[in-house]
This record gives sequence, structure tokens and C-alpha cells, in this order.
Amino acid sequence: MGCGDQKMGWTKKEERILRSLNAPAKIQSFLDTVPYRCEDGHLSARAVLRDNRAHCFDGALLAAAALTRSGLEPRLIDLCATRDDDHILCAFRWRGRWGAVAKSNFPGLRYREPVFRTARELVLSYFELYFNLEGEKTLRAFSSPMPLPSLRRIDWECDDSQGDIIVELLDGRKHHSLLLPGQERSLRSLDERLFRSQLVGVNMKGAYGGR
Repeated sequence: MGCGDQKMGWTKKEERILRSLNAPAKIQSFLDTVPYRCEDGHLSARAVLRDNRAHCFDGALLAAAALTRSGLEPRLIDLCATRDDDHILCAFRWRGRWGAVAKSNFPGLRYREPVFRTARELVLSYFELYFNLEGEKTLRAFSSPMPLPSLRRIDWECDDSQGDIIVELLDGRKHHSLLLPGQERSLRSLDERLFRSQLVGVNMKGAYGGR
């Protein structure tokens, strides 16, 4: 596919689909139907509809585009892990409480209802289900929630070449540790039954250590 195609704006059909996703739960239900993209790379929001597959990054951008059209203010949060892949949430606030939409290969790292008082509380809700294939709980830090840049500055909605710039902006945000010094050594491995339950539907090619 040529660069010109990658920079093309939303088609009328795509825009209709996007505007039909007019609530966070609808966005999540849609993302859950899209196959997981195992390849690396940071694409645009439009790539999800164009290619009918999504990674956590472009899934978060699609959610941000839909939330914006619904009058909500999306914020990206970078979840940072050790011995594991990082993860991107598209967070939002409803009546002062935080929730999130997310595309993930793992079922426990997706939607969160807007019931959390702070972004930290929201992130901590992912802690027990954030693990690698060795059963280690791997979530360690998160970024301050980041508003998306103006489309006049960076076209993260339709230009695939701008994804890496968004990642750089996220990396530059202040990051907050979740654990106290020395706490990592005392973490319990994931319960075997819970471990198995969270592998249902997982594409192992897209799992850390499973390639």
C-alpha cells in the first residue's frame, strides 16, 4: 500500500461506523470483534477499519476518535511492564469517574467501567491480570493521562506515519511507579486457574515470549 493511501481521510462508510460507536461500551464491543494485530508498528485510528484488525495502540486511537465525536474527552495512558509488552488504554471520564476502552490480546486488559476516582485507581484495576507467560505479574508504572494533539498538528486519525510521534509524546509524559521499593520480590505468581482462564481466545503469536 502506498503512502498516499495511508494518508487518505475517512471514507463515508467508515465515518458512519465511527459515529455509530457513540458510547464507550459500543466502542469496546466493536473492538472485541476485530482480530488482534500481532505485528509491531503504530498505525492510525483509520487503520482499524481499513484493515479490520487492531493492536492496542491503533485500537486506542480508534476509541479516541469515536469518543471525541460523542463529546467525551479521551486520554491515552501508557501502561509499562517488566519482562512483558507495554499496553495503551484510551481512558475517559464520565460524571467525574475514570473508565477505559482498550484493545488487547488478553481479555482481562480491556474495558473498565467509569467507576474509578483517579487514573491511578483505574490503572491498578489491571494489576492482577497483567502477566506474562511465566505467570509473573508484570505491570510496574503508568503515564500521566495524555490528551490527543490537535488533528491540524498531527493527523493521528488517518495518517499511519504519525503513530510513532504519538508514542514519543506518551513516552515523554511523567510516569508513576505502582510498587514500593522491594515490593516486586514478594509478588505472588498468578493463580493457575486464573492464568488458564485469561488465555481463552489469546493469539499466542501476539503474546510476549510466545512468538
